Amino acid sequence: MNASRLLNRVWSILHSVETIQVVLSSTLLRAADGAARRARVNRSALVREALRECLKRLGARELEARDRIGYEEHPDISTESAYWERGAAWPER
Repeated sequence: MNASRLLNRVWSILHSVETIQVVLSSTLLRAADGAARRARVNRSALVREALRECLKRLGARELEARDRIGYEEHPDISTESAYWERGAAWPER
């Protein structure tokens, strides 16, 4: 990559980043700083990655909830699903 393209790339990255203010308790801040040191990243990188992971989990939960609602509204009444349900059920005592 030539210097001009690299400069343009860095310029576009810097202009697509927003700075925000986040209020944390001193305990959480110390824990985050310790985790960042152990991961060998800066605090911002740690927070970005944690936020990405959180958003990914929330997205998965939303999909699961939507699937659950869909199956409740339109249950599968075939004999095949009943077979699988019996196999997955907890054993009776």
